[in-house]
Amino acid sequence: MTQVKSGDTVRIHYTGTLADGTTFDSSEGRDPLEFAVGSGQIISGLDAAMPGMEVGEKKTVNVPADQAYGQADPAARQAVPRADIPADIPLDLGTQLQVQTPQGQAVTVTVAEVTESEVTLDANHPLAGKDLTFDIELVEVA
Repeated sequence: MTQVKSGDTVRIHYTGTLADGTTFDSSEGRDPLEFAVGSGQIISGLDAAMPGMEVGEKKTVNVPADQAYGQADPAARQAVPRADIPADIPLDLGTQLQVQTPQGQAVTVTVAEVTESEVTLDANHPLAGKDLTFDIELVEVA
């Protein structure tokens, strides 16, 4: 059988879970994820697990935060005066919002904390600082 090597385009089914067993993403019920191995299209820890796999093979891959979405950056959290946020914007904890940087770039932030006077917005990836586990199955090598 053909073994995966860097540069191959592969298709995998996967389920990603957190340390507590919570599923954060899965290809179940969808088309397999397609990407070129070694191209940087997916997180490095999962990408590095692909070479040597054969079609039909299944494995569990543990990916530390540094090889996934990195560590959470405290500088990516910002407190904004509550009065500066329009009243129609939902401020429930965990709500994702789009904000614009002074340079005009759109950034997704998460409402991390709400007080009487401030709202703390977090621009870190929601999975930053988390170790991830993937159960994968190699479906195809193109």
